[in-house]
Amino acid sequence: MAILPDGRFVDDAPYDPDENASAPERPDMDAPNWLLIWRRFRRHKLALVSGLFLLVSYLMLPVTGFIAPYTPNERHADHLYAPPQGIHLFNNGSFIGPHVLPITATADLENYRWIYSADTDKPMKLEFFCQRGHYKLFGLFPTNRHLVCAPEGATLFLLGADRLGRDVFSRILYGAQLSLTVGVIGITVSFTLGIFFGSIAGYFGGRTDWLIQRIIEILRSLPELPLWLALSAAVPSHWGPVTVFFIISIILGILDWPGLARAVRSKFLSLREEEYVRAAEMMGAKPARVIGRHLLPNFSSHLIASAMLSIPAMILGETALSFLGLGLRAPAVSWGVMLNDAQNLAAIEIYPWTASPMVVIILVVLAFNFLGDGLRDSLDPYKS
Repeated sequence: MAILPDGRFVDDAPYDPDENASAPERPDMDAPNWLLIWRRFRRHKLALVSGLFLLVSYLMLPVTGFIAPYTPNERHADHLYAPPQGIHLFNNGSFIGPHVLPITATADLENYRWIYSADTDKPMKLEFFCQRGHYKLFGLFPTNRHLVCAPEGATLFLLGADRLGRDVFSRILYGAQLSLTVGVIGITVSFTLGIFFGSIAGYFGGRTDWLIQRIIEILRSLPELPLWLALSAAVPSHWGPVTVFFIISIILGILDWPGLARAVRSKFLSLREEEYVRAAEMMGAKPARVIGRHLLPNFSSHLIASAMLSIPAMILGETALSFLGLGLRAPAVSWGVMLNDAQNLAAIEIYPWTASPMVVIILVVLAFNFLGDGLRDSLDPYKS
């Protein structure tokens, strides 16, 4: 460092022409928003695996009848409470391909239970793309083609059979069609009502806001479970399973919207004072356009995460109602209906595979929660 006669300081270091050059831009500065969200989401390995699991589960729903070895209410009177069967490739040390072993039931009169024994001397090869029970592919096309079937004289109970000799694995697949769909329908109703009333209350304020808030407070003050039971009990028993399914979905959606409406209202109260909102109003934009084009997009990340976290609540709500006998009823098949059939604790202790739907429900609920956490973090613009 040198001092000039006029008192100025001069650096003696040689001039570097690249010293004041601008720092290189980050490679993701010009990346589209969806790509940045995907990069942040990939870091959440648990959320990524959960998303793939749920994606596969929903893609299987239209082709459930093709994947399931049996139709949901197909009974095998000689195989009550049959244990889970495995698919074998080798028999007595030699490879013979995918096969099952026929099982025979004997009554244990001392312990009052069925005991099954497998005949290892008669392996029976599985049949692929076979014809068995009829179902509707994609809910539209009648067919009887299945991916895999047991040959005549054998059974294929991957998760065992229930008290009526029905395949638990096939019923779980068919039950997913209702149990997984009820959450989507319920969340559609809930979000439609919550966004509508919440946006009106937050944008207009005043008496409109006061009235909507009082309605929300009344609904939230009611005990949830007794209200579910009362509304479900009001559904006529002679209505068909499909009608009851949609009514239960709508009931769950109607009772779930107040929480979302309050979240939307609080966000709109802060966003409506922003300059871009005022500019849109001064240019003559109507309230519907301001809400739909300017306010809701700034709140979309929270809505997506809330949807992922609300769907499992809908699934658990349907399961609870069906388990108590006030939701879906036989011959409809859902996970709650299956658990209703497995209420006998003594039977579960002896035949634990009858409670398999409970494990599936836990996995699905956990997957939705992990996926919601990952989406919430990846959609947050303040997180790197």
